[in-house]
Amino acid sequence: MAGSKQNNVAELIVACLENEGVEYVFGIPGEENIRLVDALNKSSIRFILSRSEQGASFMADMYGRVTGKAGVCTATLGPGAINLLLGVADAHIDNTPLVAITAQVGLNRIYKETHQFVDLAGMFRGVTKWSDTVFTPASVPEMIRSAFKTAQTERPGAVFLAVPEDIEAMAAPAEARPLPINRAYADSPSPSQVARAAALLDSAKNPIVLAGHGAARNNAQEALVRFSGKLGIPVATTFHGKGVLPDDHRNALGAAGFMMHDYSNFGFDRADVIICVGYELQEFPPSRINPGNDKKIIHLHRFPAAVDTHYNVTVGIQGDISASLDALAAKTSPKSGLDAGVLSIRSLLQEELECGRNDMSFPVKPQRLVADIRTAMGREDIVLADTGAIKMWMARLYPSYSPNTCLISNGLATMGFALPGALGAKLASPGRKVLAVMGDGSFLMNSQEIETALREKIPFVILVWVDGSYGLIKWKMEMELKRHSNVDFGNPDFVKYAESFGAKGYFIEAADHLLPTLKKALADDTVSVIACPVDYSENTKLTDKLGHLTQAI
Repeated sequence: MAGSKQNNVAELIVACLENEGVEYVFGIPGEENIRLVDALNKSSIRFILSRSEQGASFMADMYGRVTGKAGVCTATLGPGAINLLLGVADAHIDNTPLVAITAQVGLNRIYKETHQFVDLAGMFRGVTKWSDTVFTPASVPEMIRSAFKTAQTERPGAVFLAVPEDIEAMAAPAEARPLPINRAYADSPSPSQVARAAALLDSAKNPIVLAGHGAARNNAQEALVRFSGKLGIPVATTFHGKGVLPDDHRNALGAAGFMMHDYSNFGFDRADVIICVGYELQEFPPSRINPGNDKKIIHLHRFPAAVDTHYNVTVGIQGDISASLDALAAKTSPKSGLDAGVLSIRSLLQEELECGRNDMSFPVKPQRLVADIRTAMGREDIVLADTGAIKMWMARLYPSYSPNTCLISNGLATMGFALPGALGAKLASPGRKVLAVMGDGSFLMNSQEIETALREKIPFVILVWVDGSYGLIKWKMEMELKRHSNVDFGNPDFVKYAESFGAKGYFIEAADHLLPTLKKALADDTVSVIACPVDYSENTKLTDKLGHLTQAI
């Protein structure tokens, strides 16, 4: 369609989307955007009909996270557009590129009180980098190009465009064409800033790296491995940075982000200099790594540091992250080696995971669940860990070896993203196995998208940790109030529920049944739901244990 004449604005929009390399659009049609959906059907773009607009937004969100290209979702005006809001906000706060396009009432009534009118551009403005309305057909090529440039340029995020119903139906201007795409490239790091950072590192006794989402987005894994390996500096990651340094690397300390003082935090306690590589403040509060404001901070990213009392940057290096790491390593002397405290952090993590691997108790302990998931998944396969107690166990213990292979909603911490997000992740990387790991609380929030996956022939596995409760909230209540309330609920028969869609369903009845069931389901070319009872009494045992460790170390 990009090379042919466009008869109306809807076809012009689709031609511009093709020009941007869009492969999929996720959404639900409505009366006011039928021409856009019709134009998509005549294009090279595959329209994925979801069962809820919220599900469509999460599909686009995770597609954007895995590919680095803006995921695209669409809906009608009013309630359809409003239902997109959660996934759009999730993408934006997690710095994931996404473009949302919805219908709007016609210009003939947009100025007055009228049926289904909501100021959509105003509503989305607080959770996007840019939010606007298309008021004239001639503006479409510029607005679509600007939308993708804005969404995909560092710092990435979400963009929203509303298309009034009468604009969509108007004739496309004869001269209107998609605009050329100019790629932006990061600058080389400043030699003077690199020299300042190198001098600071040379004087440091216990430096540590915190690698964040920016390092994953910018494919800085190989450079970080070189940097840490040459200088002998340990590396912790944020939840979004998992895999930027492979967790089986000798300098890997695991992920920081747990609600309590976890193993990796002990590395920051000892540190005098923190090298923050692609770290963004919404990932993990700076107060958790620099509570006394006594650490020297090197900020290494493609854009300047945000302002925070506990993130007072000593040296900032702005530019290509890999180039900055290599330049800094070239100017810095290696350290003598990891101290005993750092080595103990690695052993504590490994011990916890290995103990769980051999635990035969039932319901299954979280540590056993994480260990079996890791065994069943390949190094490059993708797991999505939904929000709740499950997120804490997976983010802490699940070893990751490549960026974006353990996907977590971190900035907004949204429940229910993992099941629809698995569709987006599988389309983004069809050669990898994809597993959505969810609590029973989050599973039913978007479980209708099982039908979407089956209809569109998008295979993946859903593993539901069953405890009949909003487990993280119960955990928090027990920690702070010593009691809990209003968190328990009933569940359907998960096997029959899965089978009612045409998916496969499994219920785990013994700890040693989990791993073979996971392997079988992951090998099948369909959608499978595995329900496994979980022993969340381990939650309070963990926080008690970490409290004692904090006092002892």
